[in-house]
Amino acid sequence: MEEYIRKAAVLIEALPYIQAFKGKIVLLKLGGSLLSNEEQLNGTLKDVVFMHSVGIQPVVVHGGGARISENMKKAGLEPQFVAGYRVTDEKAIRIVEQTLLREINTDIVCRIEEFGARAKGCSGKDGKMLRVEKLCPVVRENPNTPGKPVDIGCVGRIVEVNPAPVQAILTEGKLPVIATLGIGDDNRVYNVNADESAAKIAEALKAEKLVFLTNVRGLLRDPSDEDSLLPSLDADIVERLLQEKVITGGMLPKVQAALEAVKNGVHKTHIIDGRLPHSLLLEIFTDKGIGTQIVQ
Repeated sequence: MEEYIRKAAVLIEALPYIQAFKGKIVLLKLGGSLLSNEEQLNGTLKDVVFMHSVGIQPVVVHGGGARISENMKKAGLEPQFVAGYRVTDEKAIRIVEQTLLREINTDIVCRIEEFGARAKGCSGKDGKMLRVEKLCPVVRENPNTPGKPVDIGCVGRIVEVNPAPVQAILTEGKLPVIATLGIGDDNRVYNVNADESAAKIAEALKAEKLVFLTNVRGLLRDPSDEDSLLPSLDADIVERLLQEKVITGGMLPKVQAALEAVKNGVHKTHIIDGRLPHSLLLEIFTDKGIGTQIVQ
């Protein structure tokens, strides 16, 4: 009986959060490491279905870098990166599209429906949801030479988001699952950074929250010290940490995307550890969240 009482207390603790977020959009970006671990992915998607079942409107955005690299190697193509961006020629973009849409997106939709919610897969090219321009990153051969733009193929930078396709799925009572592909004015398909996509879509949907599920505890003042977690940060503090180069490596694009999102109308962004069981529910439905939250 005591165990049942404890479970009831947990539900009561969640009640004000359920009431506050009912009907609100919460955009969730699933990181590559999470997608490659079946147990962690299933646990996260069960949390997503729970959110959907209590009246919140989750929107899932995913990339799939590790799987794309695997499939490129199987096709005899060696993955190459310039300034952190995948070099994506005509052969590579076909593999990117196949991997994101027909493998990862389909798999996530099927799992969500197995757990009891209706879902619908789509990508940024549907309804020109993500309109992009060709991205040519500027690269310096050494610090003393001027940078030169480098053509890395079908890689795009988002210039406009049309939220109508996602809103239509939400109106149907379904859970949108979005693969991060974009469409150019030339009607070509482009590979788009998943963190950037998540932030821009969250802004366009006027999401209540944007949550990045990663393989780290959150934002750490010292990346080598798990106990240096920064639990809550104002946008101006985040900008200072970026200038001081406290934030580097793989965390950099996530934090930059999170910062832009809160500056452009998303109430809060969160960076949490998707490896922790029910980390999503702990962050949203308990008095003491986990990970790092960024607010304006």
